[in-house]
Amino acid sequence: MDFGDILNKWEEQNNNEVYDKGTEDGNKRKNAAEKRRRLRNKKPDAQIDIHGLTRDEAWDKLEQFFNESKANGYEKLFIIHGKGNHSTGEPVLNRTVRDFIERCPFAGESGQGKASSGGEGATWVLLKDAPESE
Repeated sequence: MDFGDILNKWEEQNNNEVYDKGTEDGNKRKNAAEKRRRLRNKKPDAQIDIHGLTRDEAWDKLEQFFNESKANGYEKLFIIHGKGNHSTGEPVLNRTVRDFIERCPFAGESGQGKASSGGEGATWVLLKDAPESE
């Protein structure tokens, strides 16, 4: 069971939270939670494999990939970076992907791939919506 599975199970168990349906804020929270659950379970809209690239090459590819994906309206991305078996110390590309996600303004929630789709060697990312104008 990976972290995404644990999170989904927790949300299912705690899905009986009380929302004041008469308030806009309560509806927004409920809709946002439903959307996150749907996105976590959907197949990625696009994927990229950055195996064998240097940190700088991978960063450039990720920038291009995220910008194109955002422009295309994608919601979920999948990054294959490998487990770092050939890295000395901490896996270089895994760290690069985490750093990139932290700095990317429209990268949202992320997690490891399921064991059947790469496990520690892959990362999924949900893209944030454009901020709503008030």
